[in-house]
This record gives sequence, structure tokens and C-alpha cells, in this order.
Amino acid sequence: MVVGERGQVVAAAGAEHRHFASPQTGWAEQDPRDWWRAAQEAVGAVLAQGVGADSIGAVGFSGQMHGAVLLDERGEVLRPAILWCDQRTAAQCREITEKIGARRLIELTANPALTGFTLPKLLWVREHEPELWARVRAILLPKDYVRLRLTGERAIDVADASGTLLFDVAQRRWSAEVAQAMEVDERLLPPVFESPEVVGVVAANGARATGLKQGTRVVAGAGDQAAGAVGLGVVRPGSVSATIGTSGVVFAATDRPALDPQGRVHTFCHAVPGRWHVMGVTQGAGLSLRWFRDQFGAGADDGRDPYERLCAEAAKVPAGAAGLLWAPYLMGERTPHLDPEARAALAGLTASHTRAHVVRAILEGVAFSLRDTLTIFEEMKVPVGSIRLGGGGAHSTVWRQIQAEIYGRTVEVAAAEEGAAYGAALLAGVGGGAWPSVDAACEAVIRIASLIEPEPATVRHMDGRYREYRKLYPAMKGIGFE
Repeated sequence: MVVGERGQVVAAAGAEHRHFASPQTGWAEQDPRDWWRAAQEAVGAVLAQGVGADSIGAVGFSGQMHGAVLLDERGEVLRPAILWCDQRTAAQCREITEKIGARRLIELTANPALTGFTLPKLLWVREHEPELWARVRAILLPKDYVRLRLTGERAIDVADASGTLLFDVAQRRWSAEVAQAMEVDERLLPPVFESPEVVGVVAANGARATGLKQGTRVVAGAGDQAAGAVGLGVVRPGSVSATIGTSGVVFAATDRPALDPQGRVHTFCHAVPGRWHVMGVTQGAGLSLRWFRDQFGAGADDGRDPYERLCAEAAKVPAGAAGLLWAPYLMGERTPHLDPEARAALAGLTASHTRAHVVRAILEGVAFSLRDTLTIFEEMKVPVGSIRLGGGGAHSTVWRQIQAEIYGRTVEVAAAEEGAAYGAALLAGVGGGAWPSVDAACEAVIRIASLIEPEPATVRHMDGRYREYRKLYPAMKGIGFE
């Protein structure tokens, strides 16, 4: 994506990743070289739209978080990257917690040991592939491997580093205590920068591969959630976003590293220097609706998008789905349960329920799950002012209204919701001098397109349904599933 100094999208293009593997149940891997190949194609496609390489002032990055890219002494990839959604590391998480202590780990890194984070993946490789581990000379995260190929520089930003479980989030630096306790050589880790900082320039090889101009400044960028928040303007304390993609994320900017002693939400450095964010994650948000579409269809094809047809069905049903409840735990759950074994459930079915009731219950169940994070924010005294919607959930009129009434607040929709790539471009603009700060960039370019007001009677009704929803997980916890 190329963004102009007024915030306008000048050109955009994408390229598919071709290689994804799940060699065993719960495993998820990609070849980092495929990311570089796709990046070259996408950059080339953007430049082919008439964008001159000379006109690009700086390059920013965003990408999936937590993945482990392992390189040898020549910078060559040693094995496929283990991704954020990989679940193989439960034993390593227990090992980390036992060695450091659950409370001390949260004090040091602001987060508990979860299978998605990077450190458990490193320990798994060390245990199961010791000969390969002996050859590791550098550890990077996904976007940072692409930057290495473009610039020749190893670097990481504070936001992405926060998701490794090797980072002192409060002090914005690598945690020597965690690295020492888990016997990870800090020299394997890249230098850390604030997200808008310039970390290098496009090298000769990178210029030849992409068509970008050699010497163009390159900034640190940020992991997808922090960059997406910048792209929505969620940068100041009190601003919150609720984004529904495959997973769902409720994200709050803070001016301090707010901690949940139970580790139910993540506390990371923000892409804004001197700020942090807290974040709750629903694993199966948009995935719930996609699962229904894939298994049961989206109704008769009338030329509309399948999700639009499903949401139109749901809009015919009153709030509360006639008592039907959906627990969206198709992939286990992070917030608030930290339970990879949690299961989804459709509860309260009667013979009078229709497809439309089921779809409505799915939309409401996802919003209830995201409200769990807002409930934790209240406990933590994290300020919640405006709630800005993002992702696919922001495109549906009925899902926007459902969220307003389940959250019990006015929700906002930005005029242009371009995702993490847009946030990465704004960070590049700050590093390149187009704006003096991230705050200034967001103030200059981000506009609110619409406000969705909740209906008070519906808010009261959905408060009651939320109380019933919260009974689902404890009830299912006692059931054995084969």
C-alpha cells in the first residue's frame, strides 16, 4: 500500500502466500521465503500502477506476530517458521511457568506463557531438533525477515517484541532475566527500536528484487494489532478498538503498562513511543460465521456477498435470538479463559428456531465474547472512551448495531478502514518526516464516517443475555469431549 501525505491511499496490491503446512494436528508452519516472494510481487504490482520509486519517502512494515524464524550464520532459513496459531508447545509453556513462576513471569514480561508466543517455540525446537538448534545464529519475527531481505538489517520493534515472552514490556527492552532463566542467548535476538524509528535503508539487493529505490529509509513498523490500531487512530489512552477478523481483538491504548495478574489479556508496548496497549483475543470471532457458511451455506445465491446474505437473515430476528446462545470457542479460547481445550456450543435450541436465529446467535455470541475483554478492562481500571470498530465486523450494519447494544456504548466506524498496512504506512510517514509524531499523523488523516447509537431497551435486554452467556463456559467445562 502506498499512502500520500494527506493520508489518501494512492495504490494497493496483494499477493497470495502459497505455502502453509500443518504436519500434525495443531501445528502451523510457513516458509519465510514465501513471504519475501509475495512481498516482491505485491511491491512490484503497486509500482506498476504508476507509482514512481523516487516518490516513496519511507517504507513501513507490519505482519503476523509471534512466529519464530530461525536463521543460520549466513542468514539462511533453517526450517519453516512456527506460526502464532501453532499449539504444539503446551509442555514448554509449563516449563517456563515452573522455572520462572507464574507471577514473576507476568511481572517480567506482562504476560503468561501461552502456546502462541515465540519463546515456547524456541524451546520446542531446542528440545526436538537439537542439531538444527545448534546452527541457529539469529531469531526474527515474520515481518522482520522480510525487512532483513530488503535492507540486510536485523531489527524488531517494541510492539512485536512484546509478543515473544522474552521482552520486558514495562522497560521496553529484552528481558535478561527471562533469557538467562531459559538459557536463550540474547545475541540471537535482534536490536529493538520504537515503531516509527528508521532502522535502515533499502539495500542494493532489495532494490533489485522489489523495484524500490536503493537508499529509501525503512522504519521498524509494528505487529499487526498495533499497526492496525494506528490505522484506526486508536493511539491515545481511552481510545479502544473492537476488530472482528478471523479472530476478534479488543485493543485499548494506555499510558502505562497495565497488568492483569491473571494474564487474561495481553499487555504489550504500543507502536506509539511511550505508550502501551492491553488486548483481549477471541480466537473464533469471524471464524464462527465462516464456519457456519462453509458447513451450512449462506442461503440462495442472489449475487450478494455470502456474508451479506447471512447478516440479512440475522437482521430479521429480534435481539436475543429468541433465547439462543453461541459460545464461539471453535479454536479454544484466550480471553478470558486461557483454555486451548475450550469447545464451542449452540445452547437453547428449540423446534421453533430457524437458520436466522442461529446466525443471529453467532453474531451476538462473538460480541459477548469481545465484551468479556471490556469487563476485564473495567476491573483493571483501563479507561474506555470511544470504541472504534474494525475488520469484517465493521462492514455489517446488523453486526455494528449488535456490538453497540452488547457493549452498551456508541461505536464508531472510520471513514477508511485499511487495516495494518495503512498503520504501517503512517509509521513510515512519521519516520520519513511527513508528520512529526504518530498522534499528529492520526489527527491529520483519520476521519469518522458514522456513529452507531445503542437502543437503551435493547441494551438492558442484552445485559441479561450476557449474564446467561457467561454461564456457558463453566457449564461446558465439566463435560468430557472425545
